[in-house]
Amino acid sequence: MTSESHAEHLDRNYRYQRHVYDLTREYYLLGRKRLIAGLAPPSDGHVLEIGCGTALNLIRSQRRYPDAHYYGIDLSRMMLETAEASLARRGLSDRIRLGLGDATDFDPLALLGRSQFDRIFFSYSLSMIPPWEMALDHAAGLLAPGGSLHVVDFGACEALPAPLKRILYGWLAQFRVTPRETLEVVLGDLARRHGLTLTFERLYRGYSYSAVLARR
Repeated sequence: MTSESHAEHLDRNYRYQRHVYDLTREYYLLGRKRLIAGLAPPSDGHVLEIGCGTALNLIRSQRRYPDAHYYGIDLSRMMLETAEASLARRGLSDRIRLGLGDATDFDPLALLGRSQFDRIFFSYSLSMIPPWEMALDHAAGLLAPGGSLHVVDFGACEALPAPLKRILYGWLAQFRVTPRETLEVVLGDLARRHGLTLTFERLYRGYSYSAVLARR
């Protein structure tokens, strides 16, 4: 018997969840709207979400910054099908371009027609990418001059009661979601290697981590 690939796991996991994903995640994926508010892409800029899922974040970003161009990649065919349908309903298929790809090594020029982006973001996707450090490193290499990389994801819950943290971690583990407790350290190393500046924040008593890497 062959082991299930990560892409196969995602498609199996989201086969039915994708239809209610946005409704069920709205109240515990904290900090997503805050991330979008901080993107502030330049006029005619190019914005990429890695792990775009249903494209909800891209749709919200396009509404807030309609003068920019938007792109998304995901490893799940199921989620991209839902995303494409959502874009079509809103008349955004020509404003947001999607592609199927692995966050660690996708070719942006082949998939999306661009090699660099002014803004790149991960919204609660790093905790679902096993080689997440590689995904961040790959993304940092795609930043245009003056660009920035934005991240929000589950944190280590440092200031939350230990029992609550155990419950949260146990529940997330059922979906193969792993909070990236060393995110600040990894991003700090990435900033040094790529010549970026790092801003890092712990939100909601450590429930979420928020970070921005900016190219000098």
